[in-house]
Amino acid sequence: MIDWLNSTALTAFGAPTTWAEVLGFVTGLINVWLLVRQHILNWPLGILNVALLMLVFWSAGLYADVGLQILYVLLGFYGWWTWLYGGQDRTHLVVRTTTRDEWLAQAVAGVLLTAGLWLFLDRLTSSTVPLADAVTTALSLLATYGQSRKLVENWWLWIAADLIYIPLYGYKDLWLTSILYVAFLALCVAGLRAWRMALRAQLVVVPA
Repeated sequence: MIDWLNSTALTAFGAPTTWAEVLGFVTGLINVWLLVRQHILNWPLGILNVALLMLVFWSAGLYADVGLQILYVLLGFYGWWTWLYGGQDRTHLVVRTTTRDEWLAQAVAGVLLTAGLWLFLDRLTSSTVPLADAVTTALSLLATYGQSRKLVENWWLWIAADLIYIPLYGYKDLWLTSILYVAFLALCVAGLRAWRMALRAQLVVVPA
């Protein structure tokens, strides 16, 4: 099965594209579309998506992204549970904004993650893009945590990460994945608008 997933499905922009990348493209688009709609099935489909992309990134030498996919699986199960039972009195979670303390904690975590990963990738692996790999990994982890807690601002973190991912994957000849992240960028903008509307709807006071 792994050999088939790593085999060439088509050629995009002169570079071979594997079945894992093709299936990752399809499942990724559906996953983010479900996330925009706050549909619970985004989590199991997202777990399948990251398993496929793990193979793609390993072949491309994006080792931090491989580790990121493993963490995505764990965060996927966490997010699945919190969306169902993380609300008040173990009810479904609702959209909210990020608090000042949460922003501070995420900023500190982001700096430490980026610095640690950059040093690790630069000195202990053969990564050709250690800084870009480290920055996108840190941003993606923080965005996924925000997504699991239904924080509206998680979309801004995804947008920042996507703006780096698009040229990065093109540089690594992962053209189909690069195009996928262009679509992700558009969906992130749509997600930001949709979650803001959901938040405003929750804040409307209904007369008794």
